[in-house]
Amino acid sequence: MTAIKDGWEAVGGDPAAVRRVSAFVRPGVLGARLPVRELARACVATCALAAAELGARRAGLAEVPAVTVDDGAVAAAFRSERLLRVDGRTPDAFAPLSRFWRTADGWVRTHANYPHHRARLLGALDLPADASADEVAGRLAERSALRTEEAVQGAGGLAVALRTPQEWRAHPQAAEVAARPLVERARLDDAPARGAAPLDRAAAPLLPAAGLRVLDLTRVLAGPVATRTLALLGADVLRVDAPWLPELPDQQADTGFGKRSATLDLASGRATLEELLSGADVVVTGYRPGALDRFGLAPHALADRHPGLVVAQVSAWGGYGPWGGRRGFDSLVQVATGIAVTEGTAERPGALPAQALDHGTGYLLAAAVLRALTEQAHEGGSRLVRLALARTARWLTDGIRPDPAEGEPCPGPDAWLAETDSPLGRLRHARPPLSFTGGPTGWAAPPVPWGADPAAWW
Repeated sequence: MTAIKDGWEAVGGDPAAVRRVSAFVRPGVLGARLPVRELARACVATCALAAAELGARRAGLAEVPAVTVDDGAVAAAFRSERLLRVDGRTPDAFAPLSRFWRTADGWVRTHANYPHHRARLLGALDLPADASADEVAGRLAERSALRTEEAVQGAGGLAVALRTPQEWRAHPQAAEVAARPLVERARLDDAPARGAAPLDRAAAPLLPAAGLRVLDLTRVLAGPVATRTLALLGADVLRVDAPWLPELPDQQADTGFGKRSATLDLASGRATLEELLSGADVVVTGYRPGALDRFGLAPHALADRHPGLVVAQVSAWGGYGPWGGRRGFDSLVQVATGIAVTEGTAERPGALPAQALDHGTGYLLAAAVLRALTEQAHEGGSRLVRLALARTARWLTDGIRPDPAEGEPCPGPDAWLAETDSPLGRLRHARPPLSFTGGPTGWAAPPVPWGADPAAWW
């Protein structure tokens, strides 16, 4: 339970509340050299406890409901995008140009799932738009890994050179990451909380976020996991994307549960954006640090115009240090921080058994939002919570101890899967892993097609 206690304290929770958590330990799930299972369990338990605490506060319960976390359910949820089936079809997790490549002096990993990232990668390599994987491999074999990283990042693409854990610890960005807490938390002012009406303690299920509006300005994958979780807990979640940046359909099917989806040009639609902000209780952003500031979405600017908001931010590398403005994804953070070396072999880099940095950070982000809402109910004040995949990676590599091998057998992922009809097709998907007494067991609505809804609150 040590990791759960650490996660709970990172979001500002009272350590005594951890006694409300019990765990079903299942050896073998999310097997890796690093303690991925323990990380995943801690993140989900922290989120479930934060939900139970807020629910108790809003419903006037004398005690926080008991929380149960099952390693099997957690493992399925952490692999939700891999377990998803759409009308029986298995989605492709990565595009052909999103993978490891040998370079002249080592390895580099690229991410090109989105068309604009593919175009920037090929442009940085001086290759045509229709270049094949073989052509990319040939070009990269002639270049150094670090030269490739700098060239692709400079072009707005995504590539990271493989580093050992020791090389990462010596990097200036690693020092900046290590100097920050796992969850950065700040009170921005003394404004009264926007709040929501008390919950009916007799209502079933207990939905701690019922009546709250969440403006979701996130992309793959940690941010959408966090907002999907807030939707599970009853929040009205409206995801807003730029009209020219469509979400991948399978990604929408996986992370769109319980949400509505709209498009909005933030530059020309500032009046609409301000209307959404004026009606929101929580704003969650998942773009690289500073990318949305020009639209008035920096935390202090938001608090000045819309006092009482909870502002939540997630990024790959953190909003500080030499990599503070860089784009990134879970797979690339694993490569930079030495995880890919630890999980690999002498012949080839490896990877975690799930996008654990994304999912773990997502559940911690949702937990931080829930705790901020609980704190607001006591003290008021606009709130800021901020997380980074690279900081979660440091917790995994340096802060969590592996459990003993004892536990209960795991029946396999099918025990934690469900089937749901949706406008996107019949979905086989992971059930939500959060479990507390009286809490929800599923989402109120299936995912909708990307951009199907108006950019307005109900």
